[in-house]
Amino acid sequence: MMIARITSVTLRLLFFIAVILPQLAAGQRQNLNQLLDQSVRQYPLLKARQANINSAQRRIQASEVEFLPIMLAQHQYNYATSNSLNGSFFPNESINISTSGGVRQTALSQASFGSFTSASIEWRAVTFGRVRANVNVAKADYQRSQAEYENEIFQHQVRTIDAYVLTLIGQKLVQIQQSNLERAQAFKRIVDAGVRSGMRAGVDSSLATAEAVRARLLLLESRQREQVQRLQLSELTGQLQPDLQLDSMRFYTALPLGDFKSDSLSPKNPTLRLFQSQINLSAARSIASQRAGLPMISLVGVGNARGSGFSNQGDVFLPNQLGGLGYQVGNYLLGVVARWNITGMLRTRHDFQAEQFQVERARQVFNTQRLQISRQYQEADIQYQLALEQARQAPIQLRAARQAYNQAKSRYESGLTDLPTLLQSVVTLNRAEVDGYVTTSNVWRFLLLKAAAEGDLSLFMNAL
Repeated sequence: MMIARITSVTLRLLFFIAVILPQLAAGQRQNLNQLLDQSVRQYPLLKARQANINSAQRRIQASEVEFLPIMLAQHQYNYATSNSLNGSFFPNESINISTSGGVRQTALSQASFGSFTSASIEWRAVTFGRVRANVNVAKADYQRSQAEYENEIFQHQVRTIDAYVLTLIGQKLVQIQQSNLERAQAFKRIVDAGVRSGMRAGVDSSLATAEAVRARLLLLESRQREQVQRLQLSELTGQLQPDLQLDSMRFYTALPLGDFKSDSLSPKNPTLRLFQSQINLSAARSIASQRAGLPMISLVGVGNARGSGFSNQGDVFLPNQLGGLGYQVGNYLLGVVARWNITGMLRTRHDFQAEQFQVERARQVFNTQRLQISRQYQEADIQYQLALEQARQAPIQLRAARQAYNQAKSRYESGLTDLPTLLQSVVTLNRAEVDGYVTTSNVWRFLLLKAAAEGDLSLFMNAL
């Protein structure tokens, strides 16, 4: 029974080591889609752009409040003299004492209590499109904020993908230089043995040592670049991860399939949509500045109630001056009010002309950006075609370099050639190994540039 139990535990342990651990290790590697999703969710600048959208949305709601009537209400108790009008009061939104009414023959310093309440409502019934124009400005700003956010996401994804590919290149270069160092060290051991036995000249040992040191320096340099690039990639994800592990996917082994030709830029290009939204915002502002000089017709209603510690007959104090704290009389007023700032039309006309120039500026900036993107797309297409041809030639170069190295190694071991010739073949082989992976990765990078200029990342992602 005890043996069976030990066997069962052993089998479970072996299953965990053979099956579970590899899955956990593989799960720690992140592919491109996972990193893109993480970068969009966590990168602080994208969160800032999202906050701009929320702010612009609240400004729309704030501008729509202008459609509602303006309502003002106040209530006050006061203690005042009455040398002009019995029961002086503070008008709305002011601190001036009323001076209407008659003047006493003798000024009195004695005061009495009073009260005053008023409420007013004004509905701007006819604004000739002024309020609507302000709302449209807020909506245009909201659309611009959205376009800015979408463009920032797009550009950030492009940067993340490029950093991903560069990190994979650095990762592969470390492996290549590690193999190159191992090859140089193994060769150095053979040369040193030949020198000690007297079969080789001492200078061969020095040359082999120099080559081994050079290989180690190349490895250290490649590790440094790979670590720096890995940190840059993790920064784009919104969280520094020095030990970030990547899935190489197809970047090392396959080339994109298809021509990826396009006759025109995508109408959904995020960068062009951003600059178009700038034009729309400037146009909305110009209309709002123009309509700011138009008249406004309002329906107005006002009501008030008032109390005073002075008598209306004989202009004397009431026996109970605290009675002025209660309401004694009231009034109301209804009417239609038309307001038009005539001289303000001069300012609004100049403001409108200034905004028109801003519209033209935004339009020309849009044209400039479109021209630049078109040029970038054509450049990326040329570079992509060249990189594709280089990637197709790289395996031929690598096979020739390996063949030359093997031949030089055999000739050196047979004493038919010198060490510098062999070392030159080592350098050529190392460069061919590097070029093989770099050229393949460059094809993907230039395809990314085409997708970035096109404004459609699906061009790149579908190729994966």
